[in-house]
Amino acid sequence: MDTGTHIVMGFALGGLATLDPVVAESAASSQSVLVAAVIGSQIPDIDTVLKLRNNAVYIRHHRGVTHSIPAVILWPLLIVACLYPFFPGADLLHLWIWTFVAVFLHVFVDIFNAYGTQAIRPISSKWVALGVINTFDAIIFAIHVVGLILWGLGLPPGKTFLIMYIVIFAYYVLRFQVQKAVKNAVKRRIPKAEKIIVSPTIRFFQWRLAIVTKEHYYVARAFRRSITIFDKFERVKLPDSPIINAASKDKNLAAFLSFSPVYRWEVDEYDDHYEVRFIDLRYRNNGHYPFVALVQLDKDLKIISSYTGWVFSEEKLRSKVDIDILID
Repeated sequence: MDTGTHIVMGFALGGLATLDPVVAESAASSQSVLVAAVIGSQIPDIDTVLKLRNNAVYIRHHRGVTHSIPAVILWPLLIVACLYPFFPGADLLHLWIWTFVAVFLHVFVDIFNAYGTQAIRPISSKWVALGVINTFDAIIFAIHVVGLILWGLGLPPGKTFLIMYIVIFAYYVLRFQVQKAVKNAVKRRIPKAEKIIVSPTIRFFQWRLAIVTKEHYYVARAFRRSITIFDKFERVKLPDSPIINAASKDKNLAAFLSFSPVYRWEVDEYDDHYEVRFIDLRYRNNGHYPFVALVQLDKDLKIISSYTGWVFSEEKLRSKVDIDILID
């Protein structure tokens, strides 16, 4: 989820913790749990700082190690170790329990969007992405905000947020039902579909679709049970060629391939260099595919320049590479 949603979730969890008698009866415990819940709801996303290095490092590692099983165990211990000296009267066990819940809940809710996490690492480095909830869901955010307002108006936070989470649970169930209906509609439209990648949007009934058959890739949009196909690409196996093999050694392309489950590729030859482009098919936006990897190689197949990330125009992409080239 987005940062704002994780923040309101942290406050809501701190309010829910007042249902715990040990927390409720001690000011030190309730205050420390609230602070720990807010921090715990944010700390797995500390890997966002990797973007300061480059996109390749960020794409390969964001929601990776910091969202893994060992991290979910270690983050609460670190938070409690830092907070407890400031709240010596707090119950240590219950402070740890609620901090753990906050960290776990952060990682858990992240698996429901299209980006996903490596939540079962080190058992597997597979990305777990259920594609049910958008990264920012206005309904979930609004429910949390309403709950916080009611708390501020004097309603008991424990019962308020318990009811809130029951409502959100029902909302998740509804989203799964809508997603299932969309997948069934795709199967009726494209019976040969082998894989259907469904990505939610900010609109409740609208979904992005990347569909894989034996021969083709389809890029589509669903609104309710209506499927609109925008693009159809021939599914061409990646060749074992010197150009592709040389480009595959690039860190930006390697990061792209570690993250993208469905893509098409292009190889263009110019007077003085080659250009290899990989295009993720999940994120079509206004006729453009913004998540790409671009590798430029000279005639000796040495990598000259490369880039991976989200760009929303060809001009912007060109500004990201290091060499000036003329495109017909």
